[in-house]
Amino acid sequence: MRSRRTTASAAVAGAAAIALIATGCSTATDPGAEGGEITLTVATFNDFGYTDELFAQYEAENPGITIVHNRAATSNEARDNFFTKLGAGSGLADIEAVEVDWFAEMMQYSDKLADLSDPAVADRWVDWKTAAATDADGRLVAYGTDIGPQAVCYRADLFEAAGLPTDREEVAALLEGDWDRYFEVGQQYVDASGAAWFDAAGAIYQGMINQVEYAYEEADGTVIATENPEVKRIYTEVLTASETLSAHLGQWSDDWFAGLSNGAFATMLCPGWMLGVISGNAPDVTGWDVANVFPGGGGNWGGSYLTVPAQGQNIEEAKKLAAWLTAPEQQMSAFAAAGTFPSQVDAYESTELQEATNEYFNNAPVGQILIERSQAIEVAPFKSVKYFPINDALQRALTRVDVDGTDTIDSSWELFVADVNAL
Repeated sequence: MRSRRTTASAAVAGAAAIALIATGCSTATDPGAEGGEITLTVATFNDFGYTDELFAQYEAENPGITIVHNRAATSNEARDNFFTKLGAGSGLADIEAVEVDWFAEMMQYSDKLADLSDPAVADRWVDWKTAAATDADGRLVAYGTDIGPQAVCYRADLFEAAGLPTDREEVAALLEGDWDRYFEVGQQYVDASGAAWFDAAGAIYQGMINQVEYAYEEADGTVIATENPEVKRIYTEVLTASETLSAHLGQWSDDWFAGLSNGAFATMLCPGWMLGVISGNAPDVTGWDVANVFPGGGGNWGGSYLTVPAQGQNIEEAKKLAAWLTAPEQQMSAFAAAGTFPSQVDAYESTELQEATNEYFNNAPVGQILIERSQAIEVAPFKSVKYFPINDALQRALTRVDVDGTDTIDSSWELFVADVNAL
């Protein structure tokens, strides 16, 4: 196989930041200019929908190019690897994927990324996706891949055994409403089945906090995370619900992946990219379906970009590949492979997207569902440079209570406050 998985090296964020300040941009050359063979490395995480067949297509259309795909298991691993090697001035892939939660952090060092501005792609993306990737000097330093409108995935077989509706339209009607309604139906399921309603407190918290515009920072960057009553309320509410409704499985853990197959939980929050995670890790399960509903109305979780680090030796060829991977046609291919909902404007008008179904999810009309879920999004959370470390600290606080059982709701919150104060 052409793809291979690598584990990103861990690093202390503070040390990486110091290294970034101390290191200047390297001067890149393009050996392809003389017609030589070129190997392009592409680093992603989770599942971007970039199949071996997709890369083989590009190689066939571009003789002399070989693509090596390195995929980290999680966004956190990718982030540690990215900032460590960006600071060191060497070691990054020719194309590096960046997740939206640490995108603002990356933009502080936009001078270490190649300028991807090109009239040919000027109107390719939704406006906010391009604006976020344009630095103070007007340089476009990243190409948008997907966005993450959310629905609810559920195990229809487990619903049926618990006496709940199984038809996706009936499930959507059942769950329509706020988070209290989601938890209320969850308790009905737990009472009837004795099993868990959702996977983990951390996942539900992420869905809830993404509906708050200014959760951790004000528009001027002032940190308000520990004083914002909305943050404390959501934290407390989700952990209280988790006492009876959670499977207590940390997302991305081995037990969590196993839970996708073994019926450890009946529902989970599903941005488009999660569809590929479920089907890829529970290929033999026939009960998964997806409902066109989301507690509280709508929400976006995730969405990524491709960057071309300026330290690379194949910058011009990397730009071409990044542009090709983020063209509407290739993003539709990624959507078909992994459910990654495209951020490209032309894709939304395509019959291919509007009529897309997913055989694994009982032939759910995932194209139409995700289009409607994206239209339901009313809040885009403000994410400045401290968003990622604050959210990561909050997720650790949730894990201590819900998964590890080492702290109470109150004691873990105090540790979270200390972590934020130490940033």
